[in-house]
Amino acid sequence: MKSSLRSRQEPRRVSNGVIIGAMLLSLCVLSIVKARYCATSFGKAEDQLQEQMNSSIRMEPEESSPARTPGEEEQEEEEEDVAAATTTAPAVTKTPPAVTATGGKGGKGKPTCYMTSKRSERCDASGDIRVDGNRSAIYVSGIDREWKTKPYARYHDPVAMAHVREYTLKPLPAAAAPACTRNHSVPGFLFSNGGFSGNLYHDYTDVLVPLFISTHQFRGRVQFLLSGMKPWWVGKFTPFFKQLTKYDVIDVDNDQEVHCFPRIVVGATFHKDMGVDPRRSPGHVSVVGFKRALRRAFGLEREAASRGGATGHGKPRLLIISRRGSRRFLNEREMARAAAAAGFEVRVAEPDQHTDMATFAALVNSADVMVGVHGAGLTNMVFLPRGAVLIQVVPFGGLEWLTGVTFKDPAADMEVSYMDYNVKLEESSLIDQYPRNHQVLTDPYAVHKQGWDALKTAYLDKQNIRMDLDRFRATLREAMSRLPAP
Repeated sequence: MKSSLRSRQEPRRVSNGVIIGAMLLSLCVLSIVKARYCATSFGKAEDQLQEQMNSSIRMEPEESSPARTPGEEEQEEEEEDVAAATTTAPAVTKTPPAVTATGGKGGKGKPTCYMTSKRSERCDASGDIRVDGNRSAIYVSGIDREWKTKPYARYHDPVAMAHVREYTLKPLPAAAAPACTRNHSVPGFLFSNGGFSGNLYHDYTDVLVPLFISTHQFRGRVQFLLSGMKPWWVGKFTPFFKQLTKYDVIDVDNDQEVHCFPRIVVGATFHKDMGVDPRRSPGHVSVVGFKRALRRAFGLEREAASRGGATGHGKPRLLIISRRGSRRFLNEREMARAAAAAGFEVRVAEPDQHTDMATFAALVNSADVMVGVHGAGLTNMVFLPRGAVLIQVVPFGGLEWLTGVTFKDPAADMEVSYMDYNVKLEESSLIDQYPRNHQVLTDPYAVHKQGWDALKTAYLDKQNIRMDLDRFRATLREAMSRLPAP
């Protein structure tokens, strides 16, 4: 009887098992199909574009502060101690103990090279250091393996890094080591102005701000070694370099010397776009300290903006950042007249690669309000006095995320009051280029999904702006009210 009952139940169990198996298989197939063909609805544009920014202005969202890598905090403390000692003592000439690749000083386990953020790598070694830039080689006593690095703070971006020369840290050979032709008693610091340098935004975000973070604590007692040197670029920023080093910048790739140092640091540390994280910087300096160094470098005397202008008894100055190419103002003269009628003294200027940095810095420093369409020219906000107002004109196309991380977010840390003016479709030249039902006009985020190149072509390369003067006047009234009273 039991045997007969069991035989009748077994087919039912097999049938149930087949049904359950088929259901599980269906769920797996549906999951694969959904992942492959049914993308989630478009959310934050920066998530879609973060790895696709292949243009001259490749701005990406601010990343959260990464955890310190092994030895990073220790190294910053050591730098502060060394800097403090060298301000009162002559240059040290004896060779300090070597930093090894596996053990670090005292066997603490710090590697020679390590990532300081998603965007930056730092190599640091002490001992008998010999830099042969012509061969892109750095010979280091006490290490037992090679380390390759590119000293430019944009590691997340392969397009930029393709234009940065790679250096190799090598064990110093016991025999046939390259002979020193020039000896230094201070540390060397090697960085690059390859990548996207030459674009003002990237000059600051990728090179100058990280350089300040990484070298201000040496108090001038550091020798800069520049890879990929562009003489015009160096000339442009030499006044700033003199705030960080007492020595002329060396063209390390081409000077035919073997430079010997007691210590070498390769690569500057990135914190965030156009900014400094005081929690991570040596001495807990902030971007205000960076601005202070710029003011000293270019002789900028004006510290604070005022509703009464530079004298405190006149009109505040409005600076309109002009553009010749895309994203230009189509009614710039009318804007200037409206601003003058609103009580501003108006200046219009267009910076470019050939603009004298000191002259333009002084012009920006004289402004109480600066207005311009999103672009590298707004980087000049670093010269605005405390309490000034920055008005960023955001082109049509859902670009608030991009304009936010590049200029809105850094403004507060720079003690600048930020306003944005979001262009409406009726103010954009795109309305004359596309049918009203075209995706570029009706669904910008669908264009975003196609990648950075599609976004750039549609909304940055082809768009000009005719400001609504009534809206602009209201914006100017708000900017005036934000200025500090004289």
